[in-house]
Amino acid sequence: MSAQILDRIAGLVGSRNVITDAETMAPYLLEGRDLYRGKASAIVRPGSTAEVAAIVKLAAETGTPLVPQGGNTGLVGGQTPIAEGREIILSLQRLDKVRTVDPEGDTMIVEAGVTLLRAQEAAEAAGRLFPLSLASEGSCTIGGNLSTNAGGTAVIAYGNARELCMGLEVVLADGRVWNGLRQLRKDNTGYDLKNLFIGAEGTLGVITAAVLKLFPLPAARTTAFLAVPGPAEALALLNAAKAGAGGTLTTFELMPRIGVDFVLRHAPGTRDPLSESSPWYVLMEVAAQSAAGLDEAVETFLGQALEDGLITDAALAGSLEQRKDFWKLREALSEVQRQEGGSIKHDVSVPLHAVPEFLAQAIATVEAMIPGCRPVPFGHLGDGNIHFNISQPLGADKDAFVARWDEVNHAVHAIVTQMHGSISAEHGIGRLKRYLLPGVKDPVELALMKTLKATLDPQRILNPGAVL
Repeated sequence: MSAQILDRIAGLVGSRNVITDAETMAPYLLEGRDLYRGKASAIVRPGSTAEVAAIVKLAAETGTPLVPQGGNTGLVGGQTPIAEGREIILSLQRLDKVRTVDPEGDTMIVEAGVTLLRAQEAAEAAGRLFPLSLASEGSCTIGGNLSTNAGGTAVIAYGNARELCMGLEVVLADGRVWNGLRQLRKDNTGYDLKNLFIGAEGTLGVITAAVLKLFPLPAARTTAFLAVPGPAEALALLNAAKAGAGGTLTTFELMPRIGVDFVLRHAPGTRDPLSESSPWYVLMEVAAQSAAGLDEAVETFLGQALEDGLITDAALAGSLEQRKDFWKLREALSEVQRQEGGSIKHDVSVPLHAVPEFLAQAIATVEAMIPGCRPVPFGHLGDGNIHFNISQPLGADKDAFVARWDEVNHAVHAIVTQMHGSISAEHGIGRLKRYLLPGVKDPVELALMKTLKATLDPQRILNPGAVL
């Protein structure tokens, strides 16, 4: 990167918002799981949509590649520049304004750098709910959530990030700004352009602001930690709960005993909610707009589930603190695996009916490939998304185990593909999975993706090397 280009960029955003020293750049260049360590010419931190547009226009003029980045919490390397170091990281964190909140229209407009937690808090302050919920919500940003079409724990009731977005403001690859911040629930005036950019991981345009969909705050919520004999019973319980749990089923998370053991072993302050162990567990939440009778309705539903053999034990949260304790068992699952050595991970989805069979086949396959390995599958059973993680055998060599990542991925993804599932349920493609796309995408679909990229970013300056 020439000093002249960096000087021109500094003239657009101010010299203090152009970072080039290695120590300050380092946190922007490291992917959270340490799978990628990138290089970049600079970190540029624009403070407005106009500044983003000016930077992108200059990048188009000079052929400078840009990597848009939000909170740097992505898990497939889509926010990490490639090792050559030619790119500039375009950090959107300074675009952090909540522009408007409209409780009557159940919408809010926020900029891309607003953290998910802050968006939730702004909605709650207006008596509304923004239901997207992720473990990284304190640091991930709305722009990143939309760019990856984030999922999380409430998809069963409210949908992915795509379903929660009504409009976008986007800087195109030539520096033009598309203002699509429409607060309309009905708008059939041609192509729905926002869906081109949601889930595109910054490869087609830079999201700078969004209209988000809000909901009434629930008047009551009941949280249950349930012991289930197996995934088949958990699936039957899910189908029954959708109609008979006394309210809106907002969360239905599946966890294996080994995962709970990991959390109890490594996460301070955690305890087992139930007196006896079970091979599998479900964390379930039901919400309602009326506080009257919800706990009683859930208790009645669980009593019937117990009689039917769908659950073997249950604990209902009697306080906010107990609810937090239940959630910690779920939210710490991924992090505590680090304490157990190497871990090979998958973010996959299959049709709901296929989840039990997928788990049976995938567990048997990896155990045959690596005797002594410890499968720790968990995730959002309510939408068919399983994080199929495998921890190394006890006493094994971590590097040798992780070196089999591609081999294990291939075997697990083959089962997913056979069941008409997806190799990326909610984390995106990024750099980690882009080489897998030709093997799983319909050729026509992949050709259309490449056509869109060539049309909207003909110079390939936006996040080169990600997705395609």
